Amino acid sequence: MNNNFDSNYCYSFPAVRGVQAGRPFYIATCPLRIIPKIFSFDENDVPPELRAQRTLNKSRIPEMVKYLLDNPKDYVFSALTASIAVNVEFKEYSGSQNLGILLVPMDSQILINDGQHRRKAIEEAIKEKPELGLDNIPVLFFVDEGLVKSQQMFADLNKYAVKPSPSLATLYDHRDQASELARKLASEIKPFIGLTEMERSSISTLSNKLFTLSSIKQATRALLGKGPKDSYSDEEKKTATEYWYQVYLNMPDWKMALDKEVSASQLRQEFIHSHGVGLQALGMLGYFLLENKTLNWKKELTKLKLINWRKTNPEWIRRTMSHGKLSKSTSAIQLTTNFLKITFELPLSEEEQILEQQVN
Repeated sequence: MNNNFDSNYCYSFPAVRGVQAGRPFYIATCPLRIIPKIFSFDENDVPPELRAQRTLNKSRIPEMVKYLLDNPKDYVFSALTASIAVNVEFKEYSGSQNLGILLVPMDSQILINDGQHRRKAIEEAIKEKPELGLDNIPVLFFVDEGLVKSQQMFADLNKYAVKPSPSLATLYDHRDQASELARKLASEIKPFIGLTEMERSSISTLSNKLFTLSSIKQATRALLGKGPKDSYSDEEKKTATEYWYQVYLNMPDWKMALDKEVSASQLRQEFIHSHGVGLQALGMLGYFLLENKTLNWKKELTKLKLINWRKTNPEWIRRTMSHGKLSKSTSAIQLTTNFLKITFELPLSEEEQILEQQVN
C-alpha cells in the first residue's frame, strides 16, 4: 500500500474511474478495518456554515453496531461517499482507460460526505468483533473542490433521500419479529386478509383496503405489551391470532367489508374502527383483557357490538378527533382506549384517570 507520489507515502486503492457532471470520480472497495483510520469526520464544535456535514447523532450508533454484531453473515452496508482534499493520481491498468490504482497521499484529509454514522458504527463494531475488519465496503471518492462544493454535495446527496413508509419497512423486514407477525396476520387472518394495505402507511380515499400493515404491527405490539425489539413466543403469536379473529367476529362492519357488502372507503369515511387510532385502541384494550385472568376475554369482546363507532359519536369527537380530523397522538389513542375500558367496566389506572379528568 506504500507508493511514492509527490514525495509522500500513499494509500493505493484498486478502483474504477468514471465521470459525472464533467468531474472524475472513483469507486473502490476498502477493508472495514482501515475505514476508521483513513476516513475522518469533523466532530469539532464549529458552526454549521463552516462544516460540510451534520453533527454525529450518537444515539443512532448503538443500534447500528448491534445490527453489525448480530448479523455478521448477512448484514448490508451501503457505500460511503468521501471527498479527498488534494489532487490524486490514477494509474491505469494496461489496456484499460477506467480500471486502475487510485493513489491518495497519506497526509491528505479524506472527509466522509455521506456515511459518517456507518463509519462510526464500523469502528465500534470492530472493537467487539475484530474479524469484521476483513470484510469490505464500497467507497465513492470525489476530489474536493472546497467547502462550498462539499456542502452542496452533502445537500444533493440527501435532498432526495426518502425513508420507506412504515408499512413497506414492515413488509420487507425479515429480522423483526413484530413485522413477521404482522405479515402473518395480514396474509392469513380475518379481518386483515385481503383488506390490508401492504406498502403505504396511509390509505387513499377510494382504496378498497381497510387497514395498513404498519397499524396492524403497532396494534399487535400494544396487544402483547411488547417493545420495539422484543421477541414473540409461539404462544403469544397464537394469542394475537385468536384475539384479532375474535374482534372480527364482534365487528359486523368488518365482516361486511370482507364480504364486499359495503366498501372499505365508506367504512373509513364514517367510522373510527378502521383507522390506526381505533386499531391501536383495540390492541391496548386487548392487553388489559388478557392481563385480567378473572375475565373471559372472548365473552367480554361481545361488548364491542354495543359501541357506536361512528365519527359523529360525541365521545370520539372529544377524545379521538382534533379540529374535525382523527388524531394519531398518544393522548388521543389513550383517551380512545379509556372509553373502551369504561364501556367494558375495566378500572382505569391513575394516569388514565388524570387524562380522563382533562376530557371531562
